[in-house]
Amino acid sequence: MRLAREEKKGRFIALISIFVCLFLVFCARLVNIQVINGDKYAATSTASTSTTTVKATRGQILDRNGNVLVGNRQGNDIIFNAGKFPSLSNQEQRNEIILSLINLFDKTEEEWINELPITLNANGNYQFIEDRESDIAKLKSRDMLHLNKYATADDCMQEIVEKYKLENYSKYDTLRIASVCCNMKQTAFNTANPYVFAQDVSDEVVSVIKENSNFYKGVDVQIVTYREYTDGTIAPHILGVTGVINAEEYATLKAKGYAMDDILGKSGIEKVFEENLKGTNGTKTVTTSTDGTQQTKVTGLKNGDNIVLTIDAKLQKIAQDALKAKCDSVGTANSGGGAVVVMNCKTGEILAMASYPSYDLSTYYDDYSKLAKNTNSPLYNRATLSTYAPGSTAKVSTSIACLEEGIIDGSSSKYCAYNYPYRGHNFVCQINHANRTLTVRTALQDSCNSFFYFYGGEQLGIDKMNMYREMLGLGQPTGIEISENTGVLDSPSYRTSIGQTWMPGFSLQSAIGQAGNLFTPLQLCNYVATIANGGTRYEAHLIKSILTADNTMTLLEKEPKVVVETGFSEKNIKTVHEGMRLVVTNGSCQYNFGLLDIAVACKTGTSQVDKVINGTKKTYTNGFNISFAPYDDPELAVAVAVEGATSGGGCAPVACDIYNYYFEDKVNDSSELSEDETDTDINSSLLY
Repeated sequence: MRLAREEKKGRFIALISIFVCLFLVFCARLVNIQVINGDKYAATSTASTSTTTVKATRGQILDRNGNVLVGNRQGNDIIFNAGKFPSLSNQEQRNEIILSLINLFDKTEEEWINELPITLNANGNYQFIEDRESDIAKLKSRDMLHLNKYATADDCMQEIVEKYKLENYSKYDTLRIASVCCNMKQTAFNTANPYVFAQDVSDEVVSVIKENSNFYKGVDVQIVTYREYTDGTIAPHILGVTGVINAEEYATLKAKGYAMDDILGKSGIEKVFEENLKGTNGTKTVTTSTDGTQQTKVTGLKNGDNIVLTIDAKLQKIAQDALKAKCDSVGTANSGGGAVVVMNCKTGEILAMASYPSYDLSTYYDDYSKLAKNTNSPLYNRATLSTYAPGSTAKVSTSIACLEEGIIDGSSSKYCAYNYPYRGHNFVCQINHANRTLTVRTALQDSCNSFFYFYGGEQLGIDKMNMYREMLGLGQPTGIEISENTGVLDSPSYRTSIGQTWMPGFSLQSAIGQAGNLFTPLQLCNYVATIANGGTRYEAHLIKSILTADNTMTLLEKEPKVVVETGFSEKNIKTVHEGMRLVVTNGSCQYNFGLLDIAVACKTGTSQVDKVINGTKKTYTNGFNISFAPYDDPELAVAVAVEGATSGGGCAPVACDIYNYYFEDKVNDSSELSEDETDTDINSSLLY
């Protein structure tokens, strides 16, 4: 009993001790609040605090000389703030505000976001808008109207009218209000996610909304930055476009801090370097005391990095204009377009890269429907994505392979007749080269098929031929930052992979750049740059550096990256260079490159393509020209591809304009640029 009493007494004392300690802590806290920091807490106890998101300014994109290609400007967005906007339970008031805003925008002829895939036809009936299948499917989905896939436009609108209490509106007004209501639901409108009703709105509209703020409850103006282009026609396929994040993108990116109204890179450099360009949004906290004094604090804001490209904006413009002029001269009946790539032979830097037809970034969204329907595909980057049979431009690779393998040397010769018999079948050469004996230099000069049929197709063989072509980057990734097509390096294994049989005659055709070989203009440029610099293949790149938003720190300085060191002998490279130089001095390009003060070496090519025009199959040719300059110390490599061009020599004027600008030289304006070329390496013979 005594032990029990002592144990109870000990517990009582412990409880009293704990109570005393807690009381002392409470007293100390009370003294701190009321005495030591009394003024501070008195002020904050009656203060109000609001927080809003501060959008980071997207980074700029500049050319190699610091010229701004893509910048920013400020604009006004009209948004709905869920904290003040009428709730779903007060849908009638929502509809009243929405319709009033729409009428205001119609009156001032400004656009608001209208994405409902339903319209009124000539008879005043609802119908789905053509080519909006994915949007229609979303509208019918479980998350939106929860209708079956066979639901008509009338079915959808009946559900919308009931859901959003639109029975008392005309069909026209119902459609417009419905578009906003459906989009609010689809973009998950809530207190944390404002709804963007309109973008880039004029100050006139902003003033009307602010003056009538009592009526437009929850309708706010948000100052945002918009992409601005110094010249929207400069390098659009490289720069790419931005756009509002969609639902699928948001589902993936919300974990990275993206909001439903954020801007996202959709293509090109804007997409590839989204993480750098976007920056990090911050939080603005505004504390207002009882006397009206405000304290503002912004935390977490980091504006986007600036991207410096290897592109020279002026050279890019020269390249684009020259390519356009050439493609337009061919005519749309024969030409779908073309591409040109300019590379620094010693670094792999892309100095210019153009695709034609093209478009204007500043009017991209206004023109999108027309651009998307254009059969010549102006949105498609032919420089990196289109693949072509390279024609006789491939003979340079055949030459270096034969020389390196010891099959020929600079003095090896081959008699060329018009006919080239092979296994009971007949291949052909150009008639104006026939009955001559040629070395590898003159075979390159005159683009002799027979020389390369024999030494390349028969003596070298496809495996060795392709080994060297791989080293030179043909049919291989170039490493460029934006999307590219790796093309096709034709081979027995490739033919097997597509269910075909490799025929012996394919080796002969491959030696002259025919068969199934398909390369991009970018690969052709990288290839000729490798030949030009003596055999070092660099990774092609568009990024020169990445800088902080204020340009005070360099985050990345791109160094030239060697992909392959071929180890070609200086003697063999010199032999190939001499053959390519002869194309200019004695061959098909003497009437264009020959007019420049700078010494150029080149190789031309043509290839056949079957094209269906208005239901009729037509065979036409693509023209190619690969070149480098100066001849004695190569610095620049240029590859030109023109769909429908009758000759590779006819593509040379594009490169001439580029060299003329780059080396500060002038071409004689009165010179006639010859379309006559002896490089007709087209062979319609059956492949055996």
